[in-house]
Amino acid sequence: MSIDLQIAQAAVLKPISEIAAQLGLAPETVEPYGHFKAKFDPSALLDSPIKGELVLVTGISPTPAGEGKTTTTIGLGDALCRLGKKAIVCLREPSMGPVFGLKGGATGGGHAQVVPMEDINLHFTGDFAAVAQAHNLLAALLDNHIHHGNALGIDARRVSFKRVLDMNDRALREITIGLGGPGNGYPRADGFDIVVASEVMAILCLATDLADLRERLGHIVVATTRERVPITAAQLKAHGAMAALLKHAIRPNLVQTLEGNPAFIHGGPFANIAHGCSSVIATRAALAIADFVVTEAGFGADLGAEKFIDIKCRKTGLAPGAAVIVATVRALKYHGGVALAELGREDADALALGLANLERHVSNLTGQFGLATVVALNHFTTDRDEEIELIKNRLAAIGVEVVLAKHWAEGSAGALELARAVMALIGRPRAPLNFLYADDAPLLDKLTAIATRIYGAKDIALTDKVAAEVKSLEAAGFGRLPVCVAKTPYSFSSNPTLRGAPSGHILTVRDVRLSAGAGFVVFICGDIMTMPGLPSVPAAASIDIDAKGNISGLF
Repeated sequence: MSIDLQIAQAAVLKPISEIAAQLGLAPETVEPYGHFKAKFDPSALLDSPIKGELVLVTGISPTPAGEGKTTTTIGLGDALCRLGKKAIVCLREPSMGPVFGLKGGATGGGHAQVVPMEDINLHFTGDFAAVAQAHNLLAALLDNHIHHGNALGIDARRVSFKRVLDMNDRALREITIGLGGPGNGYPRADGFDIVVASEVMAILCLATDLADLRERLGHIVVATTRERVPITAAQLKAHGAMAALLKHAIRPNLVQTLEGNPAFIHGGPFANIAHGCSSVIATRAALAIADFVVTEAGFGADLGAEKFIDIKCRKTGLAPGAAVIVATVRALKYHGGVALAELGREDADALALGLANLERHVSNLTGQFGLATVVALNHFTTDRDEEIELIKNRLAAIGVEVVLAKHWAEGSAGALELARAVMALIGRPRAPLNFLYADDAPLLDKLTAIATRIYGAKDIALTDKVAAEVKSLEAAGFGRLPVCVAKTPYSFSSNPTLRGAPSGHILTVRDVRLSAGAGFVVFICGDIMTMPGLPSVPAAASIDIDAKGNISGLF
């Protein structure tokens, strides 16, 4: 059994009613799901003024060595509480696809975890199931409409709305439905995406309340007519029933850290294929009652942080007071070309080379977006003092502090220096948050701005088919929407093998999708899949349960 799992299972948790009372939540607004997790009605908080400061935790381009972004988010939240501040951690919910696939669980590690970790990683409060049911209801109503006469004139060749499943399953990427005769509908090509790539998930995380959720669901474009006229969920009269399925899912989930501090875990779009942020509702509710709200954006800052700012902040008016970029010595060596098995050995040249990845992420946040930034160097026992000094000196040259963080081993005590550094950044005068592009810029100009200014690309490349689709989207009035890039998280480029900070590459675009309800346009780049596959040895092979119900292997 892993040390992380041992620590989580040995924890003595507070009843969730105590955590709710710490936040001042009225008992009648809290709906317990067992003893240690609950949903709560955020209505009153959403009408209250913002009290707290928002802190964004992001990271370098992820590596197989792991960086500990979620662990750092939790450790920082606990450290702020230890310093006497009222802090709430806001995280995304884990998808069971990566839990059983390559990544494993997503609740932190060591002495910086959210609990109950087994519940959070496995089903939790059923939000993902509700999203899948609402999404697939719309898909079913769409095909049912075509079957029963197709009064809207839907062109079955131009149905764009796939089905979803919260599991990695490459065999479902492309399928044919409607086989078996007239009673089963019309045969056509279809497919599955993973739930976290669903537009319904994005809508859940960007909606401001239940009424806004229902309206946004109605704007989902599912297909077009032969004349290319968009067909929406509202025209299929699906959005009301979809919103009913999401009645409870829209409420944030309340759990706790190992140190008994509150955490809101709500929503879970991936940053490599969606916008990568927890819900607006959870973030906004937390800001109404906390001094500090610590939230994370998925994967590296080129994906998660860029979308957090250009989509979530643009849509809501929220702005982080400071950002934390998480890195490790091991991961920086990997970006410098060292093999995974050799990351524990000393290699100053590789470390110096790999630092280019961290430096680009830092310069993007500080230079492109104007965010005050500190680097959290997540500590490993194999780290050497001279390696840490090299990193500190390189970042000092561009005016950014590097703080050694030991929250995995020491909990909040190991993140106190990081917490103080964050508070110092927030205490300084700051300029307004910068967006990367203007609302009225053409869609391809927005994509080019991301590619060249964030990824270091020379240009973008797209097929004639994609270019024509972009023109159609702009002609239909969707040109003012922000852009959401789906690409590999492992590189600044669309090629996952290019480590470090590649420059001068071409960002290849193979598809474009409209998310009208969520309010953005998705460009799919390189070989990224919206339905991932399982690795040769899935994490599921190591997960088990004994006769007493004790789970093992879940990390």
